[in-house]
Amino acid sequence: MNAVGLIVPADRPGTPAAPLGPRTKGLLLTGPASLDGVVGASAAHRPLVTGPQFSWPLLTLDEDAVEHNLTLMERLCARASVEHAPHVKTAMSAQLFARQRAHGAWGATVANAAQLRTVRDWGTERVFLANELYDPREIAWIREELTRAVAAEAGSVARGNAGPAAEIWLYVDSQVGLDLLARGFAGTPPEVRARLGVLVELGVAGGRTGVRGVAAAIDLARAVAGSGLTLVGVAGYEGSAASGTSQADLATVAAYCQDLRAVAAGICAAGLIPAGRPVVVSAGGSSFLDVVLAELPGEVMVGQASSGTQPGDVAQSGDVAQSGDVAQSGEASAGPAAWPVRVVVRSGAYITHDHGFCARMDPWTRIPGAEPMRAAATVWGQVLSVPEPGLAICGVGRRDVSYDIDLPVALTVRRALEDGTPGPVTDLAGAQVTALNDQHLYLTVTAEAGLAPGDVVGFGISHPCTLFDKWRMAVIVDNSDRVVEIVTTDF
Repeated sequence: MNAVGLIVPADRPGTPAAPLGPRTKGLLLTGPASLDGVVGASAAHRPLVTGPQFSWPLLTLDEDAVEHNLTLMERLCARASVEHAPHVKTAMSAQLFARQRAHGAWGATVANAAQLRTVRDWGTERVFLANELYDPREIAWIREELTRAVAAEAGSVARGNAGPAAEIWLYVDSQVGLDLLARGFAGTPPEVRARLGVLVELGVAGGRTGVRGVAAAIDLARAVAGSGLTLVGVAGYEGSAASGTSQADLATVAAYCQDLRAVAAGICAAGLIPAGRPVVVSAGGSSFLDVVLAELPGEVMVGQASSGTQPGDVAQSGDVAQSGDVAQSGEASAGPAAWPVRVVVRSGAYITHDHGFCARMDPWTRIPGAEPMRAAATVWGQVLSVPEPGLAICGVGRRDVSYDIDLPVALTVRRALEDGTPGPVTDLAGAQVTALNDQHLYLTVTAEAGLAPGDVVGFGISHPCTLFDKWRMAVIVDNSDRVVEIVTTDF
């Protein structure tokens, strides 16, 4: 235990060295603590979140809600026979990802090369870079990283303690990107090159990255297969296809997922995936997980219209097979054949859910028999001033909460006791957030709210993916206000 009563346990896998100290927002440390991940206290010494070790503003995560969300995702993926590579850009926390791994995550998804390096440094074997890569320096780093991993694994096998093999997957959506990757991996041993999995990204008109159109995606897949790199399948982000949850929105997302399957069918029909190896089809799954799981799993039929696809699309796939330059493509098009599909979803925001965007888009309310996700994140800020009737100013701002989609929501309050310490949590009615400054929050209040300077308000957030980058650490608390774990972030 350090000077302020925080327990510093032994290291554990997935916990980076992250010294915390007086500069760490939310912690009241008087000096630096060499904490290789400050990961919670024993049951006998878990400090209260209102104790002298902490300060406002503070980001807390509800332990029960986090574990509930992790368990729901694990069970659903198992039931649907899909794999999960959660997008760790949400929190960039080794400790939270360790929990996801314990709940069955196949690997981690990242958004850029910096996050890839970070997650590899955590000790993560399988990383999915769900983006394109055009920087030759980063490609060289991946090549060297995989070369090191293959050599290390060979040593582990010799010692009889081999673990999961290292893999890095990434997207291509252009010949330019493919040429850079192929050039960067030219001359590498086959066993190293095989660890780089390439997926063709399928986009939507007016959306983000990704090839436009099924036929163009299959053409690029052919180029990948001919480059000497390993083509593993097709991927995309269904969130670009729709922004709401109307029946029309859901139908648009379903059509996009069907296009992903059409690309997969075309890839297999062209003989671009070795016989017997499943073709990977990957989607996000945060806002439209119900549609993704309804549309993507199941074998694709090669040589005739696959389930859920448009006949015209698969006819294009057959055309590709007939004119392909792969020897077995003619055999693939000789008659209908079922090809196994390996579905990988990448949802990351589910771990904390929210009180705004995720709650509105929540696919779990549309999944038969599923329990709802629970919002886990709360940002606490003290009332600094009640300068006029109907207005309270709190010590929370843009540097503490997400605000790109919605403003925070006032949920609860800890009334200041006579000695200034915060009291127990009670619901807060009659309070609405109307504006944010860098370090201040404007709260319009009714007489019912009855806020006073010194009270501490708990705010729910919208969009967790732009919350955690504002914090070096978050505190996980149980239902008795005691700290279960302190998790760090690596932004």
